[in-house]
Amino acid sequence: MSGKPVLHYFNARGRMECIRWLLAAAGVEFDEKFIQSPEDLEKLKKDGNLMFDQVPMVEIDGMKLAQTRAILNYIATKYDLYGKDMKERALIDMYTEGILDLTEMIMQLVICPPDQKEAKTALAKDRTKNRYLPAFEKVLKSHGQDYLVGNRLTRVDIHLLELLLYVEEFDASLLTSFPLLKAFKSRISSLPNVKKFLQPGSQRKLPVDAKQIEEARKIFKF
Repeated sequence: MSGKPVLHYFNARGRMECIRWLLAAAGVEFDEKFIQSPEDLEKLKKDGNLMFDQVPMVEIDGMKLAQTRAILNYIATKYDLYGKDMKERALIDMYTEGILDLTEMIMQLVICPPDQKEAKTALAKDRTKNRYLPAFEKVLKSHGQDYLVGNRLTRVDIHLLELLLYVEEFDASLLTSFPLLKAFKSRISSLPNVKKFLQPGSQRKLPVDAKQIEEARKIFKF
């Protein structure tokens, strides 16, 4: 039996993509079992594989882990991407929560009701430009180092790169005023494992399209 982690999710970004990113950045190969129908999801539930009857779920080291943050915490700890002490970990957690907040805001736009799309898009752009990106630009400016915490690669650098790429897809002009973040994006993208994950043909998922959204609605009933 393969010793690789096995990721159970729909064949799209969603809440699994940050897990794919972190594993790839750590140089960990993984397999994926895609949920392609309501029956696939129901079987995982009936077999007792989903603690809270929901995905993402990752099989790793003999465990079946649910909940995105719990999975990320385990991977980061296992592969030494979680800082050297409690203070660094606190900063990593704080920065990560902000990154995940904005990531969620941007991701939700693709399933937003049409009558709310304009207002929510405007809010996401405002939060990106005036709240979240300035905060991370300030962190980089404050210590002048290549990484966000401890001057070495941690999980939060990978989360931030993922977010910056989403922002670039969303509206590239939002990055214009943040030279340190643009340099950070280029720097982290050049790391060997990250560079490999960014290449065509990797397990990185493309932006979701209308067909995928419709398929996901049928499976997950949202």
